[in-house]
Amino acid sequence: MKLARTSGTLGLAALAVVCSPIALADDIGWYGGISVGQSSAKIDDAKITSNLLGGGFASASVSSDDSDNGYKLFGGYRLNRNFALEGGYFDLGKFGYTATTVPAGTLTGTIKLRGLNLDVVGIVPINEKFSAFGRIGLNYAEARDSFSGTGSVTVLNPSPSKRDVNYKLGLGIQYDFTPSLGMRVEAERYRIDDAVGSKGDIDLVTVGLLYRFGGKSSAPARRAAAPEPVVAASAPRPAAVTPPAPGKMTFSADPLPGAGVDAGTDTKHADTIAPLVYDMGLSERHVEAVKTYLAESKIAAR
Repeated sequence: MKLARTSGTLGLAALAVVCSPIALADDIGWYGGISVGQSSAKIDDAKITSNLLGGGFASASVSSDDSDNGYKLFGGYRLNRNFALEGGYFDLGKFGYTATTVPAGTLTGTIKLRGLNLDVVGIVPINEKFSAFGRIGLNYAEARDSFSGTGSVTVLNPSPSKRDVNYKLGLGIQYDFTPSLGMRVEAERYRIDDAVGSKGDIDLVTVGLLYRFGGKSSAPARRAAAPEPVVAASAPRPAAVTPPAPGKMTFSADPLPGAGVDAGTDTKHADTIAPLVYDMGLSERHVEAVKTYLAESKIAAR
């Protein structure tokens, strides 16, 4: 069997992105996931027919089975927001063909491909949810061939196999549902040895889920604390003065300073009765003086 090189090369598309002004977190840390999809190979029918005719057959026609289901398990470590190292296990599925010959006979061949890979992944964040990425790396694949013949076709080596290291590359886009869970859509090309002396390319298109294991994110910028409201200091209130209860305020029986006995008053008489009562004029002046004192002290006179 011959797995021929597919026409053309999977080109790397130029990415033109406008970076969001929002600062994106550097999701540094470990991650893992699984992707499933469809694999395809180009089987060189013309080369198979030519080999059969060269082996003595008059003619041959070939029908091919050149697609299958494939999957991969992967894990990696994101170094920073733009680069990661990723490795994993892949199974590209099974491909085959059946050739019908003259003289009458058939030749059936199949190949199974699986192996390990190690890639460098470049990441271009588009916004907070979407990012594009490309990869280039190595794959260590095992190719297991199986051949059988009927009628005039004889197979000399029915089960060849080979392990070899070749390159691989790919492009994809990722959408993050949450900081921990994301989805990938990806197209990859694996260069493979087919165990019968030829090389070919297997393409794998997958959809997968990715989970981050406790990845570190740059701490969001803290908002400046709002200043405490400034309360204007109010002028101290004057202490409340409780007016005395009626009938409980007492005054000294002595005259206020400057108050004296009216001229012409009998000194002896005044001296005798002063402790008990005052001259009427003296009492009135005394009361007025008290009122003035109370008014100045902001106590309402009663």
